[in-house]
Amino acid sequence: MIPLSLEAVAAAVGGRLCDVPDPSVLVTAPAAVDSRAVERGGLFAALAGEHADGHAFAADAVNAGAVAVLAGRPVGVPAVVVEDVLDALAALARTLLAEVPQAMVIGLTGSAGKTGTKDLIAQVLPGLGPTIATVKSFNGEIGMPLVVTHVDRDVRYIVLEMGARGIGHISHLTRIAPPTVGLVLNVGTAHVGEFGGREQIALAKGELVEALPAKGLAVLNADDPLVAAMAQRTRAQVLTFGTDRNAHVRAMDVTLDAAGRASFTLVAAGSDARVELSLHGVHHVSNALAAAAVAIGLGADVEKTADALSRAVLLASGRMEVTDRPDGVRVINDAFNANPDSMKAALAALEAMADGRRRVAVLGEMKELGAAGGDGHRQVGRLVAASGVDVLIAVGGADAQAMAEAAREDDPRLQVVSARDREHALSLARDLIEPGDIVLVKGSHSVGLEHTAVCLARPDAAADHR
Repeated sequence: MIPLSLEAVAAAVGGRLCDVPDPSVLVTAPAAVDSRAVERGGLFAALAGEHADGHAFAADAVNAGAVAVLAGRPVGVPAVVVEDVLDALAALARTLLAEVPQAMVIGLTGSAGKTGTKDLIAQVLPGLGPTIATVKSFNGEIGMPLVVTHVDRDVRYIVLEMGARGIGHISHLTRIAPPTVGLVLNVGTAHVGEFGGREQIALAKGELVEALPAKGLAVLNADDPLVAAMAQRTRAQVLTFGTDRNAHVRAMDVTLDAAGRASFTLVAAGSDARVELSLHGVHHVSNALAAAAVAIGLGADVEKTADALSRAVLLASGRMEVTDRPDGVRVINDAFNANPDSMKAALAALEAMADGRRRVAVLGEMKELGAAGGDGHRQVGRLVAASGVDVLIAVGGADAQAMAEAAREDDPRLQVVSARDREHALSLARDLIEPGDIVLVKGSHSVGLEHTAVCLARPDAAADHR
């Protein structure tokens, strides 16, 4: 973080100092909302959550090294007291961005692939200048300002995921961190229950390109009609990516190896170069094209961009994370989150990576589909049946049962079992997995299947079999 005195922090956020012996003391590390994640020299933002109030952990945060607490009331330790902690966090982010006028904010959004694409951009852009990017999936009104507090005076590019749960959310985020580049990946079915339909999702995602300045750059997916149509909603220059032959940055001659890793020819700006991804799943081609379009749009060389993509590695856990066990079982941990589109991509990856292996899918409920939940789960069940899966473990309640029933109806030979929760799923999987199988684990984050996937991937998993 750019060092700021507590006095300067208070001025930036419209707060007052309380129990601060020395107003000139510097905040030198990023902000945090979890007292266990505080860095020495940082700032603790005491947010009141649904299950806990951060103010109760103010002393713990200071004892852990925080210089002060951003708080809604005096807390008995050094604090900057404000009317609204979340608003103050946003104001702090805006102040820090003003300190680095040379830095360019790159905002990205989409129904699927945000984190994977963000990680690819973060591995491609350093060739053009110092880059920071969203930590984990911190892409909302709390997480995004926290990411901004990581900036230093040398940063040139700030890559920020911008998520939305409704109309106006992305507009709010762009007011905190005004983007120069806006990337829209896709409009799918994630959060469709909250939005009410894909057209409403498109309306919300398009707020990103509407926020761009006339000299900005909108990077749009030519393969998604709802995204491509956003070209009419921006003053900025438009650069498209995809497999469409009219895309400015496109992939040709896509192939998959036996491990489901894609290779393709990157074509852009009158040049081409071969890309060989180390990431599993053909869906990463679109993510890689998006990252390439951002880099090339900012002036990167096509060949150097292709080389950086080929060297890129998986940074986030729980997203097509592949582990090979000593008994020959391959576990694909894609359990960070799920929606019908990402389920389809994961099942396609499972099919591509099977290479004659028996296939086991441990699939949890998709929690954000609202009234479309039953239909969405039945759709995934039919995809399971069509993709050649041998064993389905459906995890959760009524929606999981709908998925299981649809799979069984479409493929009576498919072995289908139901699990109540992640522990039950782990027990069933250990009973059903055989040496040499390939296992996909995926579900909404709240189902907790990351735990199941990690336990299945442990080297001693077979020894723990009961």
